[in-house]
Amino acid sequence: VQLQASGGGFVQAGGSLRLSCAASGRTFSSYTMGWFRQAPGKEREFVAAISWGGGSTYYADSVKGRFTISRDNAKNTVYLQMNSLKPEDTALYYCAADLGTITTMRSRPEGIESWGQGTQVTVSS
Repeated sequence: VQLQASGGGFVQAGGSLRLSCAASGRTFSSYTMGWFRQAPGKEREFVAAISWGGGSTYYADSVKGRFTISRDNAKNTVYLQMNSLKPEDTALYYCAADLGTITTMRSRPEGIESWGQGTQVTVSS
Protein backbone atom coordinates (compact mmCIF):
# COMPACT_ATOMS: atom_id res chain seq x y z
CA VAL A 1 0.00 0.00 0.00
CA GLN A 2 1.23 3.51 -0.80
CA LEU A 3 0.57 6.35 1.61
CA GLN A 4 0.26 10.11 1.12
CA ALA A 5 0.14 12.29 4.23
CA SER A 6 -1.14 15.86 4.33
CA GLY A 7 -2.52 18.47 6.67
CA GLY A 8 0.56 19.69 8.46
CA GLY A 9 1.19 23.35 9.06
CA PHE A 10 2.07 26.12 11.44
CA VAL A 11 -0.14 26.73 14.47
CA GLN A 12 0.07 28.53 17.79
CA ALA A 13 0.15 26.63 21.05
CA GLY A 14 -3.33 25.55 22.03
CA GLY A 15 -4.45 25.29 18.44
CA SER A 16 -5.57 22.30 16.39
CA LEU A 17 -4.64 20.53 13.19
CA ARG A 18 -5.98 17.46 11.43
CA LEU A 19 -3.59 15.25 9.53
CA SER A 20 -4.81 12.93 6.79
CA CYS A 21 -3.15 9.94 5.21
CA ALA A 22 -4.63 8.60 1.99
CA ALA A 23 -3.78 5.06 0.94
CA SER A 24 -3.80 3.47 -2.46
CA GLY A 25 -4.77 -0.13 -3.00
CA ARG A 26 -7.83 -2.22 -2.35
CA THR A 27 -6.68 -3.80 0.89
CA PHE A 28 -6.54 -0.70 3.09
CA SER A 29 -9.14 -2.14 5.43
CA SER A 30 -6.79 -5.03 6.25
CA TYR A 31 -4.06 -2.79 7.62
CA THR A 32 -3.31 -1.50 11.06
CA MET A 33 -2.59 2.20 10.60
CA GLY A 34 -0.45 4.44 12.72
CA TRP A 35 1.23 7.81 13.11
CA PHE A 36 4.81 8.42 14.17
CA ARG A 37 6.78 11.64 14.51
CA GLN A 38 10.36 12.75 14.52
CA ALA A 39 11.63 16.04 15.86
CA PRO A 40 15.02 17.45 14.84
CA GLY A 41 17.82 15.68 16.66
CA LYS A 42 15.47 13.13 18.21
CA GLU A 43 14.52 9.54 17.58
CA ARG A 44 11.34 8.70 15.73
CA GLU A 45 8.55 8.02 18.20
CA PHE A 46 5.19 6.34 18.12
CA VAL A 47 2.16 8.64 18.37
CA ALA A 48 -1.02 6.63 17.76
CA ALA A 49 -2.38 3.55 16.02
CA ILE A 50 -5.75 2.12 15.03
CA SER A 51 -6.73 -1.43 14.21
CA TRP A 52 -7.94 -2.52 10.79
CA GLY A 53 -11.60 -2.21 11.72
CA GLY A 54 -11.19 0.88 13.87
CA GLY A 55 -12.30 -0.87 17.02
CA SER A 56 -9.01 -0.52 18.86
CA THR A 57 -6.76 2.48 19.28
CA TYR A 58 -3.61 3.19 21.22
CA TYR A 59 -1.87 6.45 22.07
CA ALA A 60 1.47 7.53 23.38
CA ASP A 61 1.16 8.98 26.87
CA SER A 62 2.40 12.34 25.60
CA VAL A 63 -0.63 12.79 23.32
CA LYS A 64 -3.34 10.89 25.17
CA GLY A 65 -6.42 13.03 25.67
CA ARG A 66 -5.31 15.57 23.06
CA PHE A 67 -4.98 13.54 19.85
CA THR A 68 -7.54 11.25 18.23
CA ILE A 69 -6.84 8.72 15.50
CA SER A 70 -9.65 7.56 13.25
CA ARG A 71 -10.11 5.92 9.88
CA ASP A 72 -12.59 5.80 7.05
CA ASN A 73 -12.14 2.53 5.19
CA ALA A 74 -14.54 3.62 2.46
CA LYS A 75 -12.19 6.51 1.69
CA ASN A 76 -8.94 4.61 2.33
CA THR A 77 -7.93 7.36 4.73
CA VAL A 78 -6.67 7.59 8.28
CA TYR A 79 -6.80 10.81 10.29
CA LEU A 80 -5.04 12.31 13.27
CA GLN A 81 -6.97 15.08 14.99
CA MET A 82 -4.56 17.07 17.13
CA ASN A 83 -5.97 19.45 19.73
CA SER A 84 -4.35 21.54 22.46
CA LEU A 85 -1.10 21.48 20.56
CA LYS A 86 2.12 22.22 22.40
CA PRO A 87 5.51 23.39 21.11
CA GLU A 88 6.90 19.96 21.96
CA ASP A 89 4.52 18.46 19.37
CA THR A 90 6.60 20.12 16.65
CA ALA A 91 7.90 17.35 14.38
CA LEU A 92 7.70 15.68 11.03
CA TYR A 93 4.70 13.36 11.20
CA TYR A 94 4.61 10.08 9.28
CA CYS A 95 1.75 7.70 8.67
CA ALA A 96 2.40 3.99 8.58
CA ALA A 97 0.60 0.83 7.49
CA ASP A 98 1.20 -2.75 8.49
CA LEU A 99 -0.64 -6.06 8.42
CA GLY A 100 0.43 -6.78 12.00
CA THR A 101 -1.17 -5.68 15.21
CA ILE A 102 -1.01 -2.38 17.08
CA THR A 103 1.42 -4.04 19.48
CA THR A 104 3.84 -5.05 16.74
CA MET A 105 3.58 -1.65 15.11
CA ARG A 106 4.56 0.02 18.37
CA SER A 107 7.26 -2.44 19.38
CA ARG A 108 8.89 -3.09 16.00
CA PRO A 109 8.53 0.01 13.83
CA GLU A 110 11.54 -1.11 11.81
CA GLY A 111 9.33 -3.91 10.48
CA ILE A 112 6.47 -1.69 9.30
CA GLU A 113 5.51 -2.43 5.72
CA SER A 114 4.70 1.02 4.38
CA TRP A 115 5.51 4.59 5.31
CA GLY A 116 4.15 7.81 3.92
CA GLN A 117 6.24 10.88 3.33
CA GLY A 118 6.30 13.19 6.33
CA THR A 119 4.13 16.23 6.89
CA GLN A 120 5.58 19.00 9.03
CA VAL A 121 3.77 20.25 12.11
CA THR A 122 5.18 23.36 13.78
CA VAL A 123 3.69 24.71 17.00
CA SER A 124 4.79 28.12 18.21
CA SER A 125 4.76 29.16 21.83
